[in-house]
Amino acid sequence: MHFDALLLLSFGGPEGPEQVMPFLENVTRGRGIPPERLVAVAEHYQHFGGVSPINGINRALIRQIETVLADQGRDLPVYFGNRNWEPYVEDTVAAMRDNGVRRAAVFATSAWGGYSGCAQYQEDITRARQAVGESAPELVKLRQYFDHPLFVEMFADAVNDAAATLPQDLRAGARLVFTAHSIPLRAASRCGTDLYQRQVGHAARLVAAAAGYPDFDLVWQSRSGPPQVPWLEPDVGDHLDALIGQGVRAVIACPIGFVADHIEVVWDLDNELAEQAEAAGVALARASTPNAQRRFAELVIGLVDELRLGDAPARVPGAQPVPNQGCSVNGAFCTPACEPLSAARPST
Repeated sequence: MHFDALLLLSFGGPEGPEQVMPFLENVTRGRGIPPERLVAVAEHYQHFGGVSPINGINRALIRQIETVLADQGRDLPVYFGNRNWEPYVEDTVAAMRDNGVRRAAVFATSAWGGYSGCAQYQEDITRARQAVGESAPELVKLRQYFDHPLFVEMFADAVNDAAATLPQDLRAGARLVFTAHSIPLRAASRCGTDLYQRQVGHAARLVAAAAGYPDFDLVWQSRSGPPQVPWLEPDVGDHLDALIGQGVRAVIACPIGFVADHIEVVWDLDNELAEQAEAAGVALARASTPNAQRRFAELVIGLVDELRLGDAPARVPGAQPVPNQGCSVNGAFCTPACEPLSAARPST
């Protein structure tokens, strides 16, 4: 399959204080999120000058992708589009059409299946092509990559790098805790019955094994919405309290559910969780995410080549594998069960 271009498709984020509320209103439009919740989330962004790191990280990743392509002697233009903020994917696809792009591979900055991790990006692709019209290029979404060898390798290295920052006398007893974004239980039951939850658990097992940890915990973070709506648990803060009660003195937190250090990582873990750990006298080391590593760029290009050359998907073998369901290597849409929810949380 031939591709004229590559589109990096992401969530988007504000890049100035005046953009924060309009951005959050874009994210939550039609979902019934109370205004006070938006104000609370806006404070997280304002803590960092009203700038989300996500756009800057994505631009740096694109530069890495372009560097790897140049090193390989390949000419493949790379475009950048977002769902919720500039550059909007509709405008990017229009520019691709104007530049003569006929078919492009689409890399979404989510490694997972499920609605928000997969099907919603397919909706973005459909909406952008409809906005551009009949002359829009064909857009083929690349597969989920939660078990890709480079994905596992990057997180395993990050876990070990984080462990090395702990006091030497605490490293051997440090508890490894993986975190991912919580979602409502009703969302977790869609797309092949808790597909997202199973994929995160599988990736955590692969990373723990690669990093040399026979045991670990998987918890969730960044939940919001009405308290009466059940979400995936335990929450990372509640789990830290439980570990403290068990006498744990050091924790390695690995945000495996995120491919970039954006607001929900730097606020929830580097601020709130770090303050909680410090108050309890627990040493906390936070593993980095892939961000704009060259290996991440190589992963992206590898996914393109799987389709371009018809290669078998690169995956780490492991116990209890889970399906790469929907948005498959053949570009198939997620299952019909991945219908949109009427309400969801503001995110980054």
